[in-house]
Amino acid sequence: MKSGDSKIPLTHRVENRRSGRAVEALILHAGRDLLVRITGGTHPHIGTVVLARSDEGGLLSVEALTIPPHKEEAPARAIAGALARASGRTVVVTAGIHEDELDACGIQEYLGLADRMAEELARMCAL
Repeated sequence: MKSGDSKIPLTHRVENRRSGRAVEALILHAGRDLLVRITGGTHPHIGTVVLARSDEGGLLSVEALTIPPHKEEAPARAIAGALARASGRTVVVTAGIHEDELDACGIQEYLGLADRMAEELARMCAL
């Protein structure tokens, strides 16, 4: 995801084929920086916004704004932080993942999918 990269806008999807659950990302340039929309479940929305930046010394700064009672801050922080570290850019992530009557196992599955998304996007960013 280098500046001027023809792959932007980029979409990326990670899924658990067994359960059918998935998390999707849409990545856009905002000048040199990145804007990322993370959605999943049956009712995508905006539940949190996270801003991450890495300074020249490699120090990461992350700020979040979450709409109660949404719980997407942790996956959004992971994705924003991973992309900011890998790219050296300012990154804004919006996230909204919702599935009615989701149990604790389902929540853990979505968190795992978001962690996988963070790893894969950071790896793609480093190319």
